[in-house]
Amino acid sequence: MRMGNGLDRKAAIVTGASKGLGLAIAQRLVAEGMRVLMVARSAEALAQHAAALPEASAVAHPADLRAPEAASAAVAEAVARFGRLDLVVNNAGATQRGDFLALDDAAWADGYALKFHGAVRMTRAAWPHLVASGSGVVVNIAGAGGRIASADFTIGGSVNAALMNLTKALADRGVKDGVRVCCINPGSIRSDRLKGRIAALAAERGLPEEEAARMLASETGVARFGEPAEIGAVVAFLAGADAGYVQGAILDVDGGWIRAV
Repeated sequence: MRMGNGLDRKAAIVTGASKGLGLAIAQRLVAEGMRVLMVARSAEALAQHAAALPEASAVAHPADLRAPEAASAAVAEAVARFGRLDLVVNNAGATQRGDFLALDDAAWADGYALKFHGAVRMTRAAWPHLVASGSGVVVNIAGAGGRIASADFTIGGSVNAALMNLTKALADRGVKDGVRVCCINPGSIRSDRLKGRIAALAAERGLPEEEAARMLASETGVARFGEPAEIGAVVAFLAGADAGYVQGAILDVDGGWIRAV
């Protein structure tokens, strides 16, 4: 059911769209009437998910955004397919956890290559088309780890913090160019990795999975874990007309995990 937020027939790029948050975001945008170029490295999964969406509403574009030319190629494909580009959702990228002293240069370079540099290149390539749209929007998906420092999340935390700073800087440019730029910090969302942790705890303690999930959530200080669709709903809000005065915002969608002002 379309919500009537001015998104009908507009066009978007969603990165990391083959699973998890990216897939949920793409699905929600299509439900709002948008046409979406779904970008990810997993070609087979991407094609299957795009094919499951209404005809002509989603296009699979396999790409590794760590490659310098990949972002501009994705933008060119979106404009060729849809004739316009109104929204970019920079969601791709996972970073390695671990002991800081054990994380080598390659781990740091890889962590920044996709999530940060991929977002920089995608936004830079898309910017002229977002300006031409007259109502262009960029939504960066960072993460709560950018606000809450953790000794075993030095790469991810610093990447997320960099994305938040980039959001503010691009929003400053966007005031002049008519492009809105915002950021979402998801908390603990039921990803495949989190589902695995829940299942392992349930098996270890002989608990139903929902009870194990509540125990894990309680350790984080929240009532429950989030669902990918909830992040999709926030992206749709930020992309739409109802958020027309929201510029440079960093939204913590985390169930109350981040308690700092």
